[in-house]
Amino acid sequence: MNNDTIFALSSGQGKSGVAVIRISGENIRDVFAKFVNKSDVKSRYAYFINLCDSTGDLIDQCLTVFFPAPHSFTGEDVIEIHSHGAPAVINKIFEYLSSLGMRVATRGEFSKRAFYNNKMDLADVDGLAALLDAQTDRQRKYALRSMLGGDSDIYNSWRSQMLEISAYAAAILDYSPDDLPVNISKTVEKRVRDLHKEICNALDSYKVARAIRGGINVALVGETNVGKSSIFNYMVGANRAIVSDIAGTTRDVVSATIDIDGFMVNLNDTAGLRETDDVIEAIGIERTKSEIKNSDIVIRVYTPENIPLYRIDDVRIGPNPFIDVVNKADISDCYDKNFGINVSAKTGDGMQKFMDVLSAKIHEMFDGAESNLVVNARTKSLLEQAEKELDAALNVGDNYDIFAEHVRGAADAIGKILGVITATEVLDTTFGQLCLGK
Repeated sequence: MNNDTIFALSSGQGKSGVAVIRISGENIRDVFAKFVNKSDVKSRYAYFINLCDSTGDLIDQCLTVFFPAPHSFTGEDVIEIHSHGAPAVINKIFEYLSSLGMRVATRGEFSKRAFYNNKMDLADVDGLAALLDAQTDRQRKYALRSMLGGDSDIYNSWRSQMLEISAYAAAILDYSPDDLPVNISKTVEKRVRDLHKEICNALDSYKVARAIRGGINVALVGETNVGKSSIFNYMVGANRAIVSDIAGTTRDVVSATIDIDGFMVNLNDTAGLRETDDVIEAIGIERTKSEIKNSDIVIRVYTPENIPLYRIDDVRIGPNPFIDVVNKADISDCYDKNFGINVSAKTGDGMQKFMDVLSAKIHEMFDGAESNLVVNARTKSLLEQAEKELDAALNVGDNYDIFAEHVRGAADAIGKILGVITATEVLDTTFGQLCLGK
């Protein structure tokens, strides 16, 4: 890690009432003293200042705070400047800081310095990244627990147990049975089985973790002109999709994100399913089939006329839960009203019942199914390595030398999740998730 003094905008881009610019470096108290024009400065005290450039021209009136090392986000000296959020003001402050020999931080560099200064581990960084991406209250709670060390506690416990088990397994080879605890071989095997089960449970919940963090994928599918786009617009609350009596109007997937009871839902309106010679429409239909495959829930839309004639089961791919909806129920009484949920996207009749059923389905699938861990693509890969190592240990019989080696391999994989055992590519991937001000 270099010793450059770095800075970045930690608040959002664009015009705003207040912008927060963060500076981090070694021994920058003198820089702060220059900002506030005082020789003796207080830590964690907000100073109202006229921030001037090197020529003495006023840049802006700001609040600024000094956080001394090691009691700061990065573990280094940190200065925060709270200025007006006009782009011109921010750019001028950046120019001034650059003239003082500072440089703009790279993505995630503040968090990387916090990691190197033992202010956080990689599991905490993953939680921070999830929190910055949170769009619903459930995502916020899920990520905040991880960022505050909930995941780290679990991983540290697993790793400590693995190292202890490995040491006991090695001791079985080096000491006589009289010098070891009774039934030590059965004990270490049971502990490995328990750890293996816990890791498998975490991996099984990856789909849930992905859905909570990235959103639950819900696809509206059906024949052409059954009113999928009208239902989509009703759910979104805006005319996002084109509605027309002409069959095949929707030729590509139209998407929107909505919040259902704290769950982020990625709602996708798809091209109507039918036989067609239109090349563009055919591409849209193939994308519909792909959306079905990648969806967590499929909403199969019919009209009274096509209930007995067509079943979307013909194009279902994978074990997706589905909800059957009969749209345009206001224009006909000649159909089996016990089939699906009867709605009219045009009048709104039945739509609240449909939304209640969808909400209940989401809760049924995801309530209580969350893992205690935020499992992302990086941690999933390392958990899979740990699971394979423990599985191998359980299948070597009484060869405790190999048993111990596999358990140590599992501990190494967990160590990489925490950053205790690091590799450059692991660090780059982890911190690259974050924004410039983090």
